[in-house]
Amino acid sequence: MLLSAVRQISSSICEPTKGRDRAAAMSQSRILDLVKTQCRIFSLNFNPQRLRLGNKILRQRLRGPALAAWYPKKTVSFRDLQNTYKPLGLTTFDEAEDDREEAIQIAKLRGKGRPKKKRTAAGKAH
Repeated sequence: MLLSAVRQISSSICEPTKGRDRAAAMSQSRILDLVKTQCRIFSLNFNPQRLRLGNKILRQRLRGPALAAWYPKKTVSFRDLQNTYKPLGLTTFDEAEDDREEAIQIAKLRGKGRPKKKRTAAGKAH
């Protein structure tokens, strides 16, 4: 707010006129030095060209830790155990997966399975 007031003052003071060109240029440099010092004191970014730098976003609190804490931590699943013991030659049986595959087969027999992939001309030209 204070910075915008100083900018308004600087723009009104520094308007080029016939007899005050040199005085206006000097006062503009002094005002820029004042604004630069003010930004250094209050930990603001000095941006005299008024470029869009994204400082509003960068000042915000990080959202990553909050989002990571929202989801439960991953626990060991049965598939992880299967993949661990597969190189050792041990076979495992996942009853839930077997039931799921059986339900999919029954749905396919009734015509309720997932639709077949669409075959296009691009897919046929191998």
